[in-house]
Amino acid sequence: MKGAKSKTETKKADNKLSVKRKAAGTERAAKKPAKKEKPTKDPNKPKRPASAFFVFMEEFRKTFKEKHPNNKSVSVVGKAGGDKWKSLSEAEKAPYVAKAEKRKTEYNKVMQAYNKKQAEGSNAADDEEESDKSKSEVNDEDDEEDESGEEDDEE
Repeated sequence: MKGAKSKTETKKADNKLSVKRKAAGTERAAKKPAKKEKPTKDPNKPKRPASAFFVFMEEFRKTFKEKHPNNKSVSVVGKAGGDKWKSLSEAEKAPYVAKAEKRKTEYNKVMQAYNKKQAEGSNAADDEEESDKSKSEVNDEDDEEDESGEEDDEE
């Protein structure tokens, strides 16, 4: 029985491998970065414009529903629309691309206005904080004068 390994020898080898695997697993866990919190989304931020494919799908869904009124599956509509889009030539896609470009330019204008408003809003918020402080200080002074004035009236 030369060359044959006994059961105890194979178990020892398996144990050594499992120890190495466990150690490697702990190294990986230590290298993982901590989860970062997602910033909150602004509900007033404009939505991104639809791509040419999604502009096409808006029309395609209507025609598909007319032809297949009993179909309730979204995936079937999506697959059919994708296949149809792939089969269209560049000339057939052109009106959808043009609509998508038009939406994109409108979106860029709206985003510039939004970003400008955000920049002004952060400055305005700083100004409001300062003015709130000054208002409270002024109100405190008015209260002191009123109190002293009331004491004069009572005498």
